[in-house]
Amino acid sequence: MPRIALVGTLRCRNAVEAGIVRAHLPEHIRLSRAEPGCLKFEVTQDDDPLIWQVSECFASVADFEAHQARVKASEWGLATQGIARDYRIEAQD
Repeated sequence: MPRIALVGTLRCRNAVEAGIVRAHLPEHIRLSRAEPGCLKFEVTQDDDPLIWQVSECFASVADFEAHQARVKASEWGLATQGIARDYRIEAQD
């Protein structure tokens, strides 16, 4: 069964959006890492204070889809829904 990886960037338009990310990110990371099938979940701020690098890996498509569903309905998902994301999702053997 292939693992699913997501890599890319979260790009804030301004300091207000960056503040929203900083306020909600620790709990988002904690909850994501505790999910079944989460093999890797890293979100790190870039040299540019408005950009975060995102790297995730889940054990299966089902685990990744469950994560996406939880995130969409979470406090993080609601607070950051308007912030631009540039992600690639790939299956890994």
